[in-house]
Amino acid sequence: MPTLYKYRLFISHAWKYSESYDRAITFLNNANNFDYANYSIPWEKKFENLTNFQLKEELKDQIRPVNAVLVMGGMYVAHSDWIQFEIDFAKLLDKPIIGIRPWNGQRMPDAVTQAANVIVGWNTDSIVQAIRNYSL
Repeated sequence: MPTLYKYRLFISHAWKYSESYDRAITFLNNANNFDYANYSIPWEKKFENLTNFQLKEELKDQIRPVNAVLVMGGMYVAHSDWIQFEIDFAKLLDKPIIGIRPWNGQRMPDAVTQAANVIVGWNTDSIVQAIRNYSL
């Protein structure tokens, strides 16, 4: 069997709402014939005691090398300056953005709808297919 391509992904999330992030990681980990590296930082490894400038630089360093950016579509996105910064920086670098509809049927935030190259549902196959179709 040939070696699988290893997708480099940044998964945007709000640490305060990490259940969506955790669910996305579970989907990706359980996908058949799919390999990826997660360039985002989970809650347990979060940055502490950084200035806003330093945190922006850390986020830029995480986004620069990725093939695609996944953005969860929860309404907390509309109130997160950090997620908006991640979206804006990804767009600046022409990184494909894959929006994932909210699991519980909430409205999709305009910030994600307007920035995303594609929006998919909470389904392993649709997320993985979008990564394969849109990654650099």
